[in-house]
Amino acid sequence: MSNNKNETNVLNKSILNTQVQQDLEMERTDHMAYLPDMEVLDSGIDRQVLSLMEAYDPASYTAGDVKAALNHDMRNLEDFAALLSPAAQPLIEEIARAAQSETRKHFGNSIQMFTPIYIANYCENYCIYCGFNCKNKIRRAMLDPEQIEEEMKAIAATGLQEILILTGESRSQSTVPYIGEACRIARNYFKVIGLEIYPLNSDEYAYLHGCGADYITVFQETYDSGKYETLHLSGHKRCFPYRLNTQERAIKGGMRGVGFGALLGLADFRKDAFATGCHAWLIQRKYPHAEIAFSCPRLRPIINNDRINPMDVHETQLLQVVCAYRLLMPWASITISTRECARVRDNLVSIAATKISAGVSTGIGSHSDEIKEKGDDQFEISDGRSVDEVFHDLLARNLQPVMSDYIYV
Repeated sequence: MSNNKNETNVLNKSILNTQVQQDLEMERTDHMAYLPDMEVLDSGIDRQVLSLMEAYDPASYTAGDVKAALNHDMRNLEDFAALLSPAAQPLIEEIARAAQSETRKHFGNSIQMFTPIYIANYCENYCIYCGFNCKNKIRRAMLDPEQIEEEMKAIAATGLQEILILTGESRSQSTVPYIGEACRIARNYFKVIGLEIYPLNSDEYAYLHGCGADYITVFQETYDSGKYETLHLSGHKRCFPYRLNTQERAIKGGMRGVGFGALLGLADFRKDAFATGCHAWLIQRKYPHAEIAFSCPRLRPIINNDRINPMDVHETQLLQVVCAYRLLMPWASITISTRECARVRDNLVSIAATKISAGVSTGIGSHSDEIKEKGDDQFEISDGRSVDEVFHDLLARNLQPVMSDYIYV
């Protein structure tokens, strides 16, 4: 009897998996095609980035190429390519010293502090590496304006003056007016407001900028379009070129700053890091007034997911990426998030990173005790230190924590 029951369970699971696959095939669209509501830019930067990445062969560089790059006062994309290559790994100490010198030259000992606030975790995308994806069975939640204010009050009480507002990628739940209202509330408590939300058209970015947003961060996740297609199975995020052109639309919408990043471990990390740097470098050349920032996240575990086998990116390789960004664009901000443990983060801010989060939760409603209905986390963090702990740990390393370097008049 038990054998028959097991066979029935296996059969039912097989039928269910087949149905899921059929449903996905029906949902799946051409990942290179724009949807009707998406603004199309034809600046050519996206094609340049992909062409440069396609031509990049990390194995073709030598130690001599790396040393030549280190000897240059200003580095170009060819130098950047060498600094990311396997030939650069044995020279990582020299690279780190050069990166630290550039960091001190442009930023002194200052390290910007901020924290993210997740206001909703509803999502319409099926990205198999993300805890918020629409197929994942998690507790969903969305803060109303009063709850957003409670969260922001609690964060502001820690002394932080910069906040990063995040939502899941759901236009129907986290609407543009809803995000705009969160920005208006944030302006009462914080001097700098960043957004990490779903990509928008330039007129929508103009609206959110008018509500108080200063900058946006968008992770391309991977610049390998073939890999991107296999990771993003449905939803607006499946459109590869629309996401790739997000930073340019944000600048056209008036945002003063844009952030770039690939999720290291989804594909070849060297090629993804190279494409990220090329993307930022080309945007800076076209829009010299824009403030440029990099993030360097490594893949982290999420709830209910055993389908991702990340390509390991080791600590020295992460250091190589961070230092290469610094040497390519010495004036750019580099953020190191709580995906990394305290030891790694402390080492990176001593060398090349200039922005660090503190008091972090990736869940919904986690900062205020007044909020009872909380939503699940996007991913597991590795550094749970409070704002006060990070502040004093920076001081102990002879670094200067900065809550805000912007004054509005």
